[in-house]
Amino acid sequence: MLQLTDKWVWDFWFAVDGDDYHLFYLQANKSLVNPDLRHWNVSVGHACSRDLKNWTILPDAIAPTSGDDNAVDSFTTWTGSVIRHGDEWLMFYTGTKRAEKGLVQRVCLARSADLIHWIKHDKNPIVELDERWYDGLKLEYWHDASWRDPWIIVDKNSAGDPLYHMLVTCRVNRGEPDGRGAIGYASSANLIDWQVGDAFLAPGWFGEMEVPQIQKIGERYYLFCSVSTRFHSAAHKAQQGVVPQTGVKYFSSAQPMGPYGVIGNGFLTRPEQDGLYAGRIIQGPDANWYFMAFLGNDDQGVFQGVIIDPIPVRQADDGSLSLAD
Repeated sequence: MLQLTDKWVWDFWFAVDGDDYHLFYLQANKSLVNPDLRHWNVSVGHACSRDLKNWTILPDAIAPTSGDDNAVDSFTTWTGSVIRHGDEWLMFYTGTKRAEKGLVQRVCLARSADLIHWIKHDKNPIVELDERWYDGLKLEYWHDASWRDPWIIVDKNSAGDPLYHMLVTCRVNRGEPDGRGAIGYASSANLIDWQVGDAFLAPGWFGEMEVPQIQKIGERYYLFCSVSTRFHSAAHKAQQGVVPQTGVKYFSSAQPMGPYGVIGNGFLTRPEQDGLYAGRIIQGPDANWYFMAFLGNDDQGVFQGVIIDPIPVRQADDGSLSLAD
């Protein structure tokens, strides 16, 4: 478990370098007293482990840019992902501006040669939402302009050259407002210049689908995201057999780019595990797959702000996933 004495930790992402698991996580000082204030007083911490259980704290990775309220990440440096590209590491993360009161989200980039020292890209932001497909700031029915939590998939184009796909938390500009939550999409040949396209997945079931991630387990691909009971759409709740739940949802496909569908109720976490959020699936040092998440509220409703030890993921013959007891 990753638990800091003086800070809450929540959303996180990994970079695997040989035998080392580097964990990057959102953090905020407990001196704020109210954990709801953590989102607006955030930086990105860094720890390292070889077993996903025992962590060595390393220097913080990045923090909001100070001194310029119009800087794209002057208010927040939120959830992202890290990939290796050639001889450097690239961190894609979510930035918001103080000048906009943090209401508009954009994808930013930082680079590192060693996973310790990070330099922000001088042309941030590198990807913004496109209102041809996505909602901008519509405060009459939603609280932000969502374009966050970037996740990168490495692929090849028809000529065999690298092609990169980015998935993001977003909202499409069609359908009922309470069901516009979606997984947005952009593509790039060089990880710097991105072309935004229509949504990767937009089922109309949720107001938001947070922290997307795709992993291949066995012969199937799985798209994971986190959803909240309070943001299930009215149309989805009206469907037979649907029971609103907070937790990690997954969709499955035979191909990395889909189409993706649900198996059973599509939840990896169980209803009694609703304190676990922003879950990640990671292959452990034993080559088995594990689930990790941050623990929000405990049974007494008190925010914990810790990252749990890994839980084994089980895959059934029909492709459905579950967590070990």
